[in-house]
Amino acid sequence: MARRLLASQVFPPSSRGASRAEHAGQPAWFDRVRWLGTPPKLSQRQWTVLGLVSVASFFDQYDTGLFSLALKQIQAEFRIAEQSLGLLSSIVTLGALPALLLAAAADRWGRRRLLVVTIVAYTILTGASAFAPSAAAFVVLQFLARIFITAEYALAVVVLGEELDDDARGWGIGALGALAACGHGLAYALFSLVDVLPLGWRTLYLVGLAPLLLVAWLRRDMAETPHFERLGARPRESRADRRARPRAPVARQASPYRRRFVAMGALYLLLGLTQHAGFFFAPKFLQEAHGFSPAQVSLLGFTGGAVAVFANSLTGRWSDRFGRRPTAIAFLAALPLTIVSFYNAPAMVLPVLWVAMLFFGLGSGVLLSLFSIELFPTAYRSTAAGMRAALGTVGAVIGLSVESALYVLLGSHWAAISALAMLALGAPFVVLCMFPETSGRALDEISPDQ
Repeated sequence: MARRLLASQVFPPSSRGASRAEHAGQPAWFDRVRWLGTPPKLSQRQWTVLGLVSVASFFDQYDTGLFSLALKQIQAEFRIAEQSLGLLSSIVTLGALPALLLAAAADRWGRRRLLVVTIVAYTILTGASAFAPSAAAFVVLQFLARIFITAEYALAVVVLGEELDDDARGWGIGALGALAACGHGLAYALFSLVDVLPLGWRTLYLVGLAPLLLVAWLRRDMAETPHFERLGARPRESRADRRARPRAPVARQASPYRRRFVAMGALYLLLGLTQHAGFFFAPKFLQEAHGFSPAQVSLLGFTGGAVAVFANSLTGRWSDRFGRRPTAIAFLAALPLTIVSFYNAPAMVLPVLWVAMLFFGLGSGVLLSLFSIELFPTAYRSTAAGMRAALGTVGAVIGLSVESALYVLLGSHWAAISALAMLALGAPFVVLCMFPETSGRALDEISPDQ
């Protein structure tokens, strides 16, 4: 009985017939996150979906943040050589590549079904990482967890983007990003206790089991997205019809999406190549280059992240108001400059630069998530999200590998990261030359199903 009451207060039951006119009041849980700003009018169903995917994404971002935070402690326990750090982190990052298969399956079997699978799987694998007996076992478990974490967040963005109204998509995806980023805040808060916890860094991974029962319990409140339901109601094309269909016109119809895929792929390869190493090595940089203690790293990360997390909701709102393209160009230009500044500045200004780096990094993520769901039709939207993540992963792995090579050449991780970051200055030009404006337009207008 108590559980039913809590569920009705935190996540109201979904209503398939809900519409913009049937606006329900804001749910109780939103009172605790008023820093997201004044929300647009959402139906009861839309609030439910936002709450569910935010809880799931909160804990997947908690797990993602742990590896970077506890890198020094994990390295010490397993006696990992310094020159191997980039390689091992690359292997874990490669887990995002198989996520493409799960994301693509959601275009065939439905968003909801695959979302539930990914949530349960990444939670179990996160908890299992606490019992890893060796560096090899830890890397394997984290590789597998990364598969489902990547697929979960890609599907969460797709689900929310398909549920929200056209003029609320920016705010909604921004709110999802902000709430998910709080998972990193929890990781920072708990990391401050890593030296006193009974199992050290392993205890942090045991906390990752928390969402298993919660998400499994709440998943029943989320229905399939209306866009996918409409797609599933369309008659399927027979094999004979496909053979008889002229090839040239089809190629012409598909070409806009191929161009968009190339543009998105180029952008994510470029960003993965340049920015991943900058964020990954930041806690290690603070501890080794400036003598920060784990508690100080946690304090800086938690307070700086709390300020920077506003970037998600602000970016979403700004892109709804001023347009996706100009907002994206500004954020993507500022991000590499702050990364370079962070790794070359004196200790007294690091807190400000840390906040700026997080602000532009999180904001850029929101904008690219919006583009990823708006530039592709329903039949390929989840596949495109998975391919986007896969290409970003390829770029990140290449970047980490190049960072390891530059470390040998330059003798410093920090010089290597600074050199890589400058390449990201090409990202704004990709948006300027190849991305259409999508703000305020219906998904079926931007990317109609052929």
